[in-house]
Amino acid sequence: MKKIAMLGIAAFLMGCNPPKQEEGFCFDEMKYSPSETVFKLFAPTDAECYVKVGSDSIAMTLEDSIWTATMPGDLKGKEYVFVVNGQASPGVFAKAVGVNGKCGVILDLKETNPEGWEKDQRPVVKSPADLVIYEMHHRDFSIDASSGLENKGKFLALTEPKAINHLKELGVNAIHILPSYDFGSVDETRLQDNKYNWGYDPVNYNVPEGSYSTDPYNPVSRIREFKQMVLALHKAGIRVILDVVYNHTYDIDHSNFQKTFPDYYYRKAEDGTYSNGSGCGNETASERPMMRRFMLESVKYWINEYHIDGFRFDLMGVHDIETMNLIRDEVNKIDPTIFIYGEGWSAGQCAYPQEKLAMKAHVKQLHGIAAFSDEIRDALRGPFSDDTKGAFLAGIPGEEESLKFGIVGGIAHPQVDMSKVNYSKEPWANEPTQMISYVSCHDDMCLVDRLKTSIPGIQTDELMALDLLAQTAVFTSQGVPFMLSGEEMMRDKKGVHNSFESPDSINHLDWQNLQRYPKVFEYYKHLIALRKNHPAFRLGKAELVKKHLEFLDLRSSGGQKVESSDNTPCLVGFILKNHAGGDAWKDIIVILNANREPQTVSIPDGKYTVVCCDGQINEGGLGEIQGDKVVVDPQSALIIHN
Repeated sequence: MKKIAMLGIAAFLMGCNPPKQEEGFCFDEMKYSPSETVFKLFAPTDAECYVKVGSDSIAMTLEDSIWTATMPGDLKGKEYVFVVNGQASPGVFAKAVGVNGKCGVILDLKETNPEGWEKDQRPVVKSPADLVIYEMHHRDFSIDASSGLENKGKFLALTEPKAINHLKELGVNAIHILPSYDFGSVDETRLQDNKYNWGYDPVNYNVPEGSYSTDPYNPVSRIREFKQMVLALHKAGIRVILDVVYNHTYDIDHSNFQKTFPDYYYRKAEDGTYSNGSGCGNETASERPMMRRFMLESVKYWINEYHIDGFRFDLMGVHDIETMNLIRDEVNKIDPTIFIYGEGWSAGQCAYPQEKLAMKAHVKQLHGIAAFSDEIRDALRGPFSDDTKGAFLAGIPGEEESLKFGIVGGIAHPQVDMSKVNYSKEPWANEPTQMISYVSCHDDMCLVDRLKTSIPGIQTDELMALDLLAQTAVFTSQGVPFMLSGEEMMRDKKGVHNSFESPDSINHLDWQNLQRYPKVFEYYKHLIALRKNHPAFRLGKAELVKKHLEFLDLRSSGGQKVESSDNTPCLVGFILKNHAGGDAWKDIIVILNANREPQTVSIPDGKYTVVCCDGQINEGGLGEIQGDKVVVDPQSALIIHN
């Protein structure tokens, strides 16, 4: 790794001395007042730099390693670019841009605030365990005619009563929006082409995407409408989580990083090529002082200017541990309830020591930062590497221990045999709130498609039953639950595994499914309410999980004992005992049966109320049972309490 270290040193020898920490300065800056506008820029000290505003240009002078220029007069509304050695860009930290983000725009940001913005308040969430995260893409959610929404594919769709009421009735309290900054793959001047992309191709990290605004030519529209969306969701008690992609840029040659300070922001391999741990042709160097500071300041800017409540870090495993912990520390100074999580992996080999990267295996070194659990995901649906292979839901044995590991929230538990867990041979979470529990997200097939692919010939009734069983495992686990938008209406994507640029016909939500499958939405709604109403399902602390969560001995089938040390395949059960978390219910038993036959299971002798059975949930009770055995219906969950 010596050569990599030398590359970092070489960048400074080129003329880079990190500027002193200056309040309010972020790499490039445009400070507007009616009498003058001050521009600042971080670029090589031996560069030729000037700023161009409209048709006027002014040379920048070097002051304490920062290029500076002041232009008199009221420049509000004018476009500008920084030019560094002939390369023009809006800089790396533009806060307002014109169409397609090629030019910065001089604005008074206070004038972009919607009415009531100053009184906006972050919805109260006492613990990450209380979150119910709903991942959505702006176009997917609202673009179809069946949505009945007016602002199709726009930020403003999430201000409309129908959208808000749907989310509130479902019960989610946090919306994870896919990349909503200015990205490069959609031409904002050709929106009639209906070009689709998820947006994992960053251009301007700190400006909302123009194609999601009603007017991408108006630099105020995208900012104000994004804020209107946040304000409406906050009023509904719903937090907003931003998907951030600091690990790579759309490309290198045209990136604002490269145009401003060539090669400083990127890692290189030993042969001098750009490292590709992101799988997108380049990876950024989070460990370098100014890239680290860029990430810190960008996160704080989204919090302070846009009132964002959380961040999902794309390919967090590309970033270094120290930077991620510094971000957590800085965010804590603003509001420690702001949730941070990410993908605990990279998409390739990074040009940085593996042991210093924010991988899932290193989550114990991350303070208050969570990672997705592919253990519970693939234990339920089957491996990432083969869409046609099922697991627990398909009635294929062998993933029960992995499912148990997900149920406890990725922590050490005396009843979880880590030697049998699919991807991790030791616990990686300090607390269950460091684990995101999920079965599907925008990546890979959605749940319905995966069930269809892994269980050939599956019929609708079985499909619905297994869909509900999967989410019961997610929402009764001790991790932070996460679901893909549209799962509550049996969403499918026509079997497409990677729909990042598939058309709306593949990605859209069909809202008519709410009428086709009313049982599914009702189950999701009551399942989420069950979790919210009962703290036993969201204990939040490892010590409480170990104390109150006990797995049942399920070495029985059809009521007949078997002489085996292993539990019955595709059957997992646990008890949350002794008023766990102060729950009003004394003991709660959850049994997940993926078999196509009913299973008779031994339980502690007592009298119980049934609240979940055969695809129905009713906290008031579906009936009562008494004794030391219970029958669990095929491909369903049973939840009882005393």
